Amino acid sequence: MPLDAATELRRHIRTVPDWPVPGVQFRDITPLLADAAAFRLMIETLAQRYEAAKPALVAGLEARGFIIGAALAQRLGVGFVPIRKKGKLPFECIEESYLLEYGSATVELHVDAVQPGQGVLLVDDLMASGGTMGAGAQLLQRLGAEVLECAVVIDLPALRGSQRLREAGLPVFALLSYGLDE
Repeated sequence: MPLDAATELRRHIRTVPDWPVPGVQFRDITPLLADAAAFRLMIETLAQRYEAAKPALVAGLEARGFIIGAALAQRLGVGFVPIRKKGKLPFECIEESYLLEYGSATVELHVDAVQPGQGVLLVDDLMASGGTMGAGAQLLQRLGAEVLECAVVIDLPALRGSQRLREAGLPVFALLSYGLDE
């Protein structure tokens, strides 16, 4: 990604100290989403990376991954699949539980959301411990999809989520990376 694009996107990320628990420096993309030019830049930068890969679908993780994923899917001309928190999808689902850096959760995916062999791009706003992304990838793989890449706007490499996913054989891409002291 060009340095000027990274600088522009970073300018729209807000750090919220001690949220959702004391000690966590939450990286909030809400200001980026609220700025039309920054939002467009984020989607276009991701689209340029994935146009040649031609994913069959984009899957987004609840909730900010829905915003990014739906916009990116529309831009790429492919369908969108939501991966939601347990109890939110109306049809038959498979589920996967995982640990977060400050708790645990379960996500679900409709059993007919993807077809075996489909290439799926999995997106979210942030990679911390990798639990949510890893669970989403496992759901897609259980249904036979090929996870082309796990893409996020922000990676927090000190929390080792991207490293864990790479060690599990999943490709990972982040537009931006933040250290603990930033």
